[in-house]
Amino acid sequence: MGNGIVGMVEEIAAPLVEELGLELVDVQFRKEEGRWFLRVFIDNPGGEVGLGDCETVSVPLGRLLDERNVIPQAYFLEVSTPGVERVLKKPSDFRRFTDREVLVVTHKPLQGRRKFTGKIISSGEDAVRLMIEGTTIEIPFADISRANLIFKM
Repeated sequence: MGNGIVGMVEEIAAPLVEELGLELVDVQFRKEEGRWFLRVFIDNPGGEVGLGDCETVSVPLGRLLDERNVIPQAYFLEVSTPGVERVLKKPSDFRRFTDREVLVVTHKPLQGRRKFTGKIISSGEDAVRLMIEGTTIEIPFADISRANLIFKM
């Protein structure tokens, strides 16, 4: 059920977010403690996202979702930033964060493991290259279960 709703929300939210000069990073629809939460994560490729940006997306997005009756049950809409350990989903995300530390988890083991922590060296359309402890490894996007930046102080 969540994937269908997530896909519909992405289709509605992406043009709205892009029109505002922002980027749609992720959409999650989850039940927590008996209540449904729709979380929409936005970013600003040119700077920071403020509370005003979140409100500017939240109000019209909530209206569009209600008008189109995308989610049949009651839910809470939250629009926020992806945070310092933001998720990376698209090849462009990996390119944007070249030289940053990342955690990549694969669907199946590659070279005997599923978790890789390293610096993004480059990203093509089909794979990302990481530097891990002095060794370069290429991970196909099709094999990635999830990936996110690692915050370092």
